[in-house]
Amino acid sequence: MSVNEQDFKNALKLWASGVTVVTSKTEAHGLKGMTATSFSSVSIDPPQILVCINKSADTGDAVLEGKTFAINILKADQQEISNQFAGSASQEERFANVNWHQGETGSPVIDDALASIECSVVQQVQAGTHWVVIGEVQKVSCRSGNPLLYYNSAYCELAAN
Repeated sequence: MSVNEQDFKNALKLWASGVTVVTSKTEAHGLKGMTATSFSSVSIDPPQILVCINKSADTGDAVLEGKTFAINILKADQQEISNQFAGSASQEERFANVNWHQGETGSPVIDDALASIECSVVQQVQAGTHWVVIGEVQKVSCRSGNPLLYYNSAYCELAAN
């Protein structure tokens, strides 16, 4: 017996997660990026991560065609970037007010992100409405700050100890 969609969504929104922007760039598709919270480590040897991308998202087309992408883990003060990449803005508008540079893999890297993880696609699996994309990590960049978190349909911050 399957659970209904609303009950499933209600349960998942109680999972606190970091917020990322997945980016990619190809000749055919240009710059692409989207906000994603479905991100996780997979393996330390070799270093691999995964991200889930809705099949209807045009960012997925660039990731799967170009075989490279970057995961940009956002800082607590980057809610606007998260909203910009999650909303209905065009891809041009998403990148317009964000400082970024082309990473070693060719994917856009957000300059002030808490961390950026550049990857090459090693596997993609179709699962329901999404692609599960596994990437082998090619480069990481870490910066100081606190993470942007998402919980119960809202942004939140870590409580001070």
